[in-house]
Amino acid sequence: MPRPLHATVFPSALAHNVATVRRCLAQAAEPGASLPRVWAVIKANAYGHGIERMLPGASSADGLAMLDLEEAVRCREAGWAGPVMLLEGFFEPADLAVLERYRLCAVVHDASQLDMIRSIRPRQPLDIYLKLNTGMNRLGFAPGRYRAAYDEALALRAQGLLGSIGHATHFASGDSPEHVTHVAGIFDRATLDMPGARSLCNSAAIFGSPAFAARTDWVRPGICLYGATPFDDGAVSAQALGLRPAMALRSTLIAEQHVQAGGGVGYGARFVADRPTRVGIVACGYADGYPRHAPTGTPVVVHGVRTRLVGRVSMDMLAVDLQPVPEAQVGSPVTLWGADGLSVDEVAAAAGTIGYELLTAVTARVPMRTAQD
Repeated sequence: MPRPLHATVFPSALAHNVATVRRCLAQAAEPGASLPRVWAVIKANAYGHGIERMLPGASSADGLAMLDLEEAVRCREAGWAGPVMLLEGFFEPADLAVLERYRLCAVVHDASQLDMIRSIRPRQPLDIYLKLNTGMNRLGFAPGRYRAAYDEALALRAQGLLGSIGHATHFASGDSPEHVTHVAGIFDRATLDMPGARSLCNSAAIFGSPAFAARTDWVRPGICLYGATPFDDGAVSAQALGLRPAMALRSTLIAEQHVQAGGGVGYGARFVADRPTRVGIVACGYADGYPRHAPTGTPVVVHGVRTRLVGRVSMDMLAVDLQPVPEAQVGSPVTLWGADGLSVDEVAAAAGTIGYELLTAVTARVPMRTAQD
């Protein structure tokens, strides 16, 4: 039989979380105002959940956003007919034929991309979003260069090479209302008198500054759609925001050890028992995507009872303290995150990282099931 480790993904949770985003915007909007449309961000293979598995849940969004051309093509071939946006745009002239064939919208963040459009001259106008660098300093035109880029785009549109021209930016600290206000000011000044749809807000900005998000044209929720908190400090949990986890990682106990006082567990004996201790061995390790750096004390649920990781995570196994779970035995179920009240954010915080990393790190050797609820 295969190893007793699997991930279950829940498309219905993604659909619920899209609805939660819409509800948050509706509650913050001015009476009678039209609400923003929603780009569901499904980059990185839907944050590790599987694009084709999660597409039914994402179908309640207005558009899909990702990075890779290959992922965009997969969405089209799976039947998605709505808007698709490439968040990093395109990288070489040959990509433009794919954009044209599959009707993909691209973020344009560099003059070289405008040059490619001018050189290749696509037969059908391409829809784009120009990206403004408002201080993130990854991608985008500097504020002083933005109007020139927009004028170049208008010239390309006049030649029939471009269709709609939208405007986008990205918040470095979307969970800070002060930062959102500051960036919005930069964005408004740079795009003054420029028509076109505006897309600024990621998950953190949607929930951290909902009144502002509700006044934009498109929002771009990502991590919140998968049931993890978008707040860096974890001050507001995903559950408190009304989000549901879209992945549960589960295994079972495959062995039990009785460790005497002074005995160590795992490589380097990072955990030393201070009293006789029952230790359970779980079929999951860092080769499955569980963080190797997770320390003793990281929460785990065994047989429905919360306990803790002990010792160093191995490639294929990890150890848990069974003292709080006297009924546990070989074959008892183990939840590593996403069910039984254990959020991926709690595990990530204990490991000194974020839920994004854990969800996207689950490796291909972990069987993935799709819940039919």
